[in-house]
Amino acid sequence: MRNFKILYAEDDETLAFLTKDNLEQNHYEVIHCSDGKSALKIFEEEEFNICIFDIMMPKMDGFELAEAVRKIDLDVPIIFLSAKTLKEDRIKGLRLGADDYLVKPFSIEELLLKIEIFLKRSQKNIPTAKTIYEVGKYQFDTKNFILFNDDEKVGLTQREAELLKLFLDHKNSVLKREQILTSLWGTDDYFMGRSLDVFISRLRKILANEQGISIENLHGIGFRFSIG
Repeated sequence: MRNFKILYAEDDETLAFLTKDNLEQNHYEVIHCSDGKSALKIFEEEEFNICIFDIMMPKMDGFELAEAVRKIDLDVPIIFLSAKTLKEDRIKGLRLGADDYLVKPFSIEELLLKIEIFLKRSQKNIPTAKTIYEVGKYQFDTKNFILFNDDEKVGLTQREAELLKLFLDHKNSVLKREQILTSLWGTDDYFMGRSLDVFISRLRKILANEQGISIENLHGIGFRFSIG
């Protein structure tokens, strides 16, 4: 049975302990943070199937956290848990991209049901793997490692093709350097990092004349493949 991973941000330690314990008893893997800033840092480093955020937290509140998460991932389900009962707060949370809003005190049974519903929905929405992508003037054939159009065909190495597909699957989003290395080689070390730089330089050269396409180097963080 797959263990779905939950990011849970809540500064009330007693409530957090009880909720986390109940979720784990129902076979969920739960990462708990007691403030929004810590939760955002972990979200940037790891992948989660669903997020559960309190609103009133130190360092970064739940609204700010949800807004930051949505800049990284448009699809991960977000549930707010809050003692704030005003309609304006619920509307604000939903407008920021939250999927639901539970008012404290809440029942663990209702929370579990909502988690199950959102996870089923997100699993149904997983698209089938694409094999052909639009990249500027080119079609990108991921199976045969080729960029082509009516007049031109550019062959890629397997690693170059895997890197380009990774960028396209995360277009306009930040990809951490270590995330790319682990995805392509299964490890993050110096020598693979040097190879990555070579592949990125080649992709930049191939796509240099494509307007609206760029591979931005974010120093000390990673890369952003922008297309639009």
